[in-house]
This record gives sequence, C-alpha cells and structure tokens, in this order.
Amino acid sequence: MTFSKEASSSSHQINVPTLPREDTPLLKSNNKPPLSSKPKTFANVFIAIVGAGVLGLPYTFKRTGWLLGLLTLFAVAFLTYHCMMLLVHTRKKLEYHLGLAKIASFGDLGFIVCGPVGRFSVDVMIILSQAGFCVSYLIFIANTLSYVFNCSTKWPSETFLGLSSKAIYIWGCFPFQLGLNSIPTLTHLAPLSIFADVVDLGAMGVVMVEDVMIFLQRERPVLQAFGGFSMFLYGLGVAVYAFEGIGMVLPLESETKDKQDFGKILGLSMGFISLMYGGFGALGYFAFGEETRDIITTNLGQGWLSNLVQLGLCVNLFFTFPLMMNPVYEVVERRFCGSRYCIWVRWVVVLGVSLVALLVPNFADFLSLVGSSVCIVLGFVLPALFHLMVHKEELVWSGMALDVAIVVLGLFLAVSGTWSSLLEIFAATA
Repeated sequence: MTFSKEASSSSHQINVPTLPREDTPLLKSNNKPPLSSKPKTFANVFIAIVGAGVLGLPYTFKRTGWLLGLLTLFAVAFLTYHCMMLLVHTRKKLEYHLGLAKIASFGDLGFIVCGPVGRFSVDVMIILSQAGFCVSYLIFIANTLSYVFNCSTKWPSETFLGLSSKAIYIWGCFPFQLGLNSIPTLTHLAPLSIFADVVDLGAMGVVMVEDVMIFLQRERPVLQAFGGFSMFLYGLGVAVYAFEGIGMVLPLESETKDKQDFGKILGLSMGFISLMYGGFGALGYFAFGEETRDIITTNLGQGWLSNLVQLGLCVNLFFTFPLMMNPVYEVVERRFCGSRYCIWVRWVVVLGVSLVALLVPNFADFLSLVGSSVCIVLGFVLPALFHLMVHKEELVWSGMALDVAIVVLGLFLAVSGTWSSLLEIFAATA
C-alpha cells in the first residue's frame, strides 16, 4: 500500500515532501527500491484490490440473482481494467509527449489536468472512499464478534446496559484505534498488511471449501438468476467496491520493470480476481440460498474452525484500519495542518468513522453505498474525464464517444445507485 505526493499549487512541477504520500513505500529504504518483476507486479495488483468487500458478494448474489451478479461482476472488472489503463495512457501522454515532471499519483494527475479543482476532486473521493472502507471494517468486526460470542453465551445479543452488542464492540475498539491511528509513521504497521493478505486468502479458501461441503450435504436451496433493476444497482455498488484500487495503478505501473507488459499483467490479475470473486459469491449463495447473510462467514455456524476464521478476519481488519486511514490523514493534514502531524485531527476522524459505523445496520448495504457513490466516480468518471481532456485532439470519434459514454453512464449510475443504496439502508433502520 502506498500514499500520495502533493503537487505544487504554483506550477506544474511535482514537489516531493518529506511526509509519506500515496506512492511512498511502507518500509523505507535509503537505496532506490528495485523495479518489480512480472510475478511481483501480478501479486502487487492482487494485494491492492482484494479486500473485505469479497465477504459481501454471496449476499449480493442473493439480492441480484446469481447470473445477474456474475454478469455485473465481470462487467465491472472489465470496465475497471479499462479505466485503470486510461490513467496509465494519460500519464504517459503528459510525461513523454509534453515533457512534464514525474506524475506519481492520481492526485498529481488530477492537478496537472484540471488544476486545484482536479486535485480537490480526487482528494474528496479518496477521503470518502477510504473512510468508507474503514466504516465497513468496524461494521464487520462488531457484527462478527456479536455473532461469535453472543450466540455462545447467555449474554443477551440485543442490548447490554442499554447498548446493543454492536455498539459495545465498536466502542471497545475505539480507544485502541485511537492509539494505532496516533502512530505518525507507517513503518511499524507495514508487516500488518502482509498478515492481512494472508488471512484474507486463507479465510476465502476455508469459506469456499465449507460452501462446497454444505452444498453437497444439504437439500438444494431455491435459487434465483435475476433480480430487478434496483437489485442491479445494488450489485453494481458492491462489485465496484470489491474492485476498488484505482488509486494504486499509477504507483504500481511506475515500479514495474517491463512497463510495456504492464497492461497484460494487469489484465491477467483482474481476470484472476474476477474469477475468484465470482466463484466465492456463487458458491456462498448456492450453499445457503435465501439464508445467505450479509457477512458470509456468519453462515458457517459456531464450530471452532468457523470461529477461528471469523476472529482472524476481525484481527486482520482491526489492524488494517490505520493503514487504510493514512491517505485520509495525508489529505486532511496537508489541507488543514500544513502537512504537519496532528493527533487531534486523527482522533476526530476516528470518532466520526465510529459514529457512522454505529448508524449503519448492514455490512453489504454499506458496501453498495460506498461503491455506488464515491467508488464509481473515482474509478470510472474521473479516469475517463482526464483521458478525454488530455487526448481530445488525437482521439477518433469512437474513442471520444467511449470516454463521454463512460463519464455519462458513471454519473447516472452513481446518482441512481446512491439513491437506491440509501433507500435500502433507511429501510433496514426503520
């Protein structure tokens, strides 16, 4: 995971401040790091994209239908890949053909193309998306711990001392998150990202094996192939959330040794991830049918293996929280604190994220909201818009029409999907 460098507001040269930015490695070194080989680039793309969003896919397939869910997932994967390559082509045009300085991040690209408005737009989207990820982490942790412990004890699952078990777990995490998010450097947190990836892969493997065994042992559940249009928007939001990694594509391409092969490597990675996502979502829905829950691990029962997987995922997301929040701190501290470390700002942000997590009842519903709103704009609209603005003079009419179509379609889906997701959340809280 990497963090962004700030562009100078007075010229088109990119300043390189001392604080970690979007493209600064977690583990610092005095020597220039070697460029990544093809296998390492493949692994880096995988790590940058795969996250907790995959756990909401079986429930999403329940809502959309398994066939519509698969079609939506693969379409989002292809469009995400296309928009990632649009960013790469846009940077190459600016760097190599116009002779501009090194463009290290999405924010730098936005500044060069659209000035302060472009950087501001990217900054806002990064804040909302990264904070949204962390809200979903807290929801997952609280709901999972409530299921694991409250179902196996006499402690009531609804309330305790006037607080729901979800609220108790969120506030229980709060002081520890204040401490973790107060760490000014990412160096000490870097090994946790490796642990998070190992736990994610292990948990997905265990869940998929359990799904197959349950599907073979129990009576076949009733399955639907297609949901309505509102369910399509719901599934679209979750799929976009699951593939969110647009902010990492420029740093990853910069670190690739064989840059001419980056597009092929990225395409192979996206294809592998989409097949893995599709298998995970479909197997979970096929195993449990209408009983599929918003967090698929809670469908596995109270066995020791199931509990171990769920607790491992909770630990994983607990320590991933401060890593995911660092882009937010970089933007907020740069804009309001002169790029100086400010512990009070960080604590206020953590408090705000915790309060939002308390108000959202459903993990998958919130994934859909974040994906439908900020992730669509960040992942589709802005890359196509920047590509159109930079390449408009040499684009043929079909290329220009494609960029315009992505921008218009992205805005329409963002508005309609956000509205649909909000209705789902309000209905759940009513």
